[in-house]
Amino acid sequence: MKSKGHTTRIFIVEDDPMYQRMARYVMEMNPDHEVHLFGSGKECLQNLHLNPDVVSIDFSLPDMTGEEILQKIKAHNQDICCVMFSGQDDVATAVKLLKAGAFDYITKDNESKERLLNSLNHIKNHIQLKGELANLKAELNAKYEFQKTITGNSKPMLEVLKMLEKAVTTNIIVSITGETGTGKEVVAKSIHHNSTRRSMPFVAVNMSAIPKELVESELFGFEKGAFTGAVAQKKGQFELADGGTLFLDEIAEMDLNMQSKLLRALQEREFVRIGGQKPTPFTARIIIATHRNLADEVLKGNFREDLYYRLLGINITLPPLRERDNDILLLAQQFLNEFAKQNNLGKLDFSKEAKSKLLNYAFPGNVRELKAVVELAAVMASNGVVEAEDISFNSAKKEMAFISDELTLEAYKTRIINHYLEKYNNDVLLVASKLDIGKSTIYRMLKGEMEEAA
Repeated sequence: MKSKGHTTRIFIVEDDPMYQRMARYVMEMNPDHEVHLFGSGKECLQNLHLNPDVVSIDFSLPDMTGEEILQKIKAHNQDICCVMFSGQDDVATAVKLLKAGAFDYITKDNESKERLLNSLNHIKNHIQLKGELANLKAELNAKYEFQKTITGNSKPMLEVLKMLEKAVTTNIIVSITGETGTGKEVVAKSIHHNSTRRSMPFVAVNMSAIPKELVESELFGFEKGAFTGAVAQKKGQFELADGGTLFLDEIAEMDLNMQSKLLRALQEREFVRIGGQKPTPFTARIIIATHRNLADEVLKGNFREDLYYRLLGINITLPPLRERDNDILLLAQQFLNEFAKQNNLGKLDFSKEAKSKLLNYAFPGNVRELKAVVELAAVMASNGVVEAEDISFNSAKKEMAFISDELTLEAYKTRIINHYLEKYNNDVLLVASKLDIGKSTIYRMLKGEMEEAA
């Protein structure tokens, strides 16, 4: 599509010399218009390779009707805007042509010139908006390219990237598992925007955020009069996502009754609105996510076994941040750069001590927590450097993090020492006394961390 300020190519298909001159005069009033005249439908169709933006068509031509020309133009390129001219003010004909894809229907009379100008302005605005929308979609798709969206070169994340590449090649259901804050929705969006469905809707539904009694109407919609307050038909998320991707987050929070209805919808590829009788088919791809272990939920009786197998598909397990090694520093720098750019803070970097502090924290809130910590640190920083004292951890799960991982004894030792250093404001003598260790042990540990961070 051409954007505003570019040449607009216009075809005029008209056998009446007077209207031919009038249309040409009106359209050439703008120097950005490139006008081509044709006296028959055949001539116009033979020149469609020139890719016009607008075609003005006389309804009654000597060789074919305007409706026939319209159909052939639309078969060639749906994006070409066609304006129909007719000597008859026939409402039925006008409606028929508009339904067939005409942009406007203009009767040949004293107001033809003004109506043509108005129609042309509307067409140019339409073309501009479509071009802007196409650019936005292209930007969005580029934004969600895997290598741009999924930051990390640790072994667990490289495995995730391999699975993502497999997930976009088919329409198989994808189940994404991982702790809260690991980026499950980001991964779901990346799959959608890298798939053939990228131009269709991506609809996300958080099952934990919807009251149990409203889940069915939220997913499947309802008919007018289905219940008190249903004053009009409402489409559900299955219908809104049709042709695109439906992302069901926190699927394990769905109750057993609704699970059975979801299972039937997935098996039949159709659903029935509340209060309705006629099934509505859907073609949306399903991606689910949960922070729970669904197999365990099946054993506990909280999740249907048949639905579990129906949803399994390709499983992508997102690792917690504490298992991603130096990905912490890659992500931290990315978040720092983004926040600094958005808030005009100039270039910001982490000091060695700040990097060490980040590496030695367990991040129970995962990537989401890291982002919040980094953004606060950016606000607190001075002179373009984020220091260790600018970084604050306030997680309620921090105390439990010491025993939640399977680490070596040496790694636990390092974590405990860092915890005490943070708690007692880096007072090495006091920490050595509290832990009953030599201060040289602490200094050696700190030296090793600074060398690793460098």
